[in-house]
Amino acid sequence: MKYTSFLIKYAEIAIKGKNRHLFEEALCKQIKIALKKCEGQFVISRTYGRIYIDYESDFDFDETVAALQCVFGITGICPVVHVEDKGFEQLGNDLKKYIDDVYPDKNHTFKINARRARKNYPMDSMELNTELGAVVLEAYPEMTVDVHNPDILLTVEIRENIYMYSEIIPGPGGMPIGTSGKAMLLLSGGIDSPVAGYMIAKRGVTIDAVYFHAPPYTSERAKQKVIDLAKKVAKYTGPINLHVINFTDIQLAIYEKCPHDELTIIMRRYMMRIAEDIAKENKCIGLITGESIGQVASQTMQSLVATNEVCTLPVYRPLIGFDKQEIVEISEKIDTYETSILPYEDCCTIFVAKHPVTKPNLNIIKRDEGNISDVIDELYKTALETDEVIVVE
Repeated sequence: MKYTSFLIKYAEIAIKGKNRHLFEEALCKQIKIALKKCEGQFVISRTYGRIYIDYESDFDFDETVAALQCVFGITGICPVVHVEDKGFEQLGNDLKKYIDDVYPDKNHTFKINARRARKNYPMDSMELNTELGAVVLEAYPEMTVDVHNPDILLTVEIRENIYMYSEIIPGPGGMPIGTSGKAMLLLSGGIDSPVAGYMIAKRGVTIDAVYFHAPPYTSERAKQKVIDLAKKVAKYTGPINLHVINFTDIQLAIYEKCPHDELTIIMRRYMMRIAEDIAKENKCIGLITGESIGQVASQTMQSLVATNEVCTLPVYRPLIGFDKQEIVEISEKIDTYETSILPYEDCCTIFVAKHPVTKPNLNIIKRDEGNISDVIDELYKTALETDEVIVVE
């Protein structure tokens, strides 16, 4: 079938009132960025409630659809055929040609879904439904009408041009990237944090990320694993500035001078402090973590209170109520799971206590942090100076 365009459907954008055009423009911008990676030349246009992608050259259909399925804000991708308005008889012939090209097997139920946006067209939507349905039944007696659950929903849109389509390929939904501010993702090599970044980005948030590296206790392969995860998330979010921080000296100081059952909490508190400093420097207005209540010792309610205490920016935890299997299912959908389970450990798993505290007392944690007060300022400053920024696309 020689499709002539894609019709792009969206949902939430349609209820944005007077700001709607800003969201539509942002969506068009993200579509344009996504299609730059595809073979072919495309023209993106929009009318009220619709975005169209027309092709100016040959293109790879599957490649193009795959790229569009990574654009947040798109709920449906409809391959359409554009026909000229030469009267109803020609419209009926065009519809029959469409059915012949797309559905060689005619043993299907169908429904006509005509939409007349151009009000000067001589037939209204109900009349078009009736008359076009009659054309199909006369041409293909083996096809039958089912208005409730048809096999084929034949949509005919009468606008400035006339479009026909019957397939809606699902998009990722959400809001276009760049419409909801910017946040800093604490990205590790595990399953959870890439999913958390994906879910917040789906709400239109631009993402940067920070990774805490602990050489020689964590290898370059562990670092590359995180870069690879960032690449997979960047398919949806666009380029990510990945900040790699050498965290070894801070971890060793905590390990040597603080109670071992508090290692994870105190390390997390310093990670959050550093992440927040980098976030503020890069105009982020929130932090993102992959924490889920009760999943590990550092993610109990009491532990999260102790971690949050060091932050002034809001901390977004989109997985907070998810169980592990739900998170795994999303990671499989976005193709991060197989990378996340590669056996290259990050700094959180290397310096973990055998019996971590699960209900830390904030006053005690703050008191024990004082054990490294003589060295932490210099170590903290040095860690920030190690910031290696990798642009991941």
